Amino acid sequence: MAKRVLLAAPRGYCAGVDRAVIAVQKALDLYGAPVYVRKQIVHNKHVVSTLEAKGAIFVEEVSEVPEGATVVFSAHGVAPTVHEESAKRNLRTIDATCPLVTKVHHEAKRFAKEDYDILLIGHEGHEEVEGTAGEAPDHVTLIDGIEDIKNATVRDEKKVIWLSQTTLSVDETLATVASLKQKFPLLQDPPSDDICYATQNRQQAIKQIAPQTDLVIVVGSTNSSNSVRLVEVSKEYGARNAYLVDFASEIQEEWLVGVETVGVSSGASVPENLVDDVLDWLAAREFNDVQTITATEESLTFALPQELRKDLKDAGIN
Repeated sequence: MAKRVLLAAPRGYCAGVDRAVIAVQKALDLYGAPVYVRKQIVHNKHVVSTLEAKGAIFVEEVSEVPEGATVVFSAHGVAPTVHEESAKRNLRTIDATCPLVTKVHHEAKRFAKEDYDILLIGHEGHEEVEGTAGEAPDHVTLIDGIEDIKNATVRDEKKVIWLSQTTLSVDETLATVASLKQKFPLLQDPPSDDICYATQNRQQAIKQIAPQTDLVIVVGSTNSSNSVRLVEVSKEYGARNAYLVDFASEIQEEWLVGVETVGVSSGASVPENLVDDVLDWLAAREFNDVQTITATEESLTFALPQELRKDLKDAGIN
């Protein structure tokens, strides 16, 4: 049997990542270097290093940004306290939070205002979780695994709702919700699914590919939640082995021993040229038959942050 590659579609950049990366690039064009970025704009080493080379400076907190400078907030969102501290430091802020994350922020604020207890399913320490929880810290309890369910308490079991980080495993989140409903039978669902379309679509494509593969290679960084989930979903759905790599150079020859079919995908913050490098690496080892497996088509785009659009228009920059 000929060696083949099953290439997942959709893969790579989602609308929120594309918007955030372009926001930093446009800010550099408009205001000149340096432009500061709080946290990694998206969770990808290559994207961050490319923007650094153009004059972006990545910091952990806005306290590291000189007074009056320009700072971009990452796609993962920030808590209200970050906006407050930025205002005190007279920073020009560009909020590149993904609109789908902003939706979850609005839900947290709404249900906190209605005095609900909010069970937030997500990973402790992830920027998105910190930003969402920061909207209503007195109402949010983080659920990161079964132990957290065991220890969770609410004030009124008739007024409790769950929300989630947008980049989780769809299957794992549904299993967590089922466990939560065993403990809290009146637990309410959010008005709409919090897990973003791109996360779901990429996982769906991997579910179609994994049973047909001996090996899955996912391009993405280890701090990218949605990329890590793709590796996990690959294994759960039948891939013999699955690995996460930032670059083609990280692939190990021994992974290909006894392998006839390789699945390839990439996380939502990965530019396509990194996937092309993986395909070239595989082609050099006789994996020349590349078949694209399409789970769904994507056409969603997001407008640039409002504060940036206005300044670009005034400056006559497209």
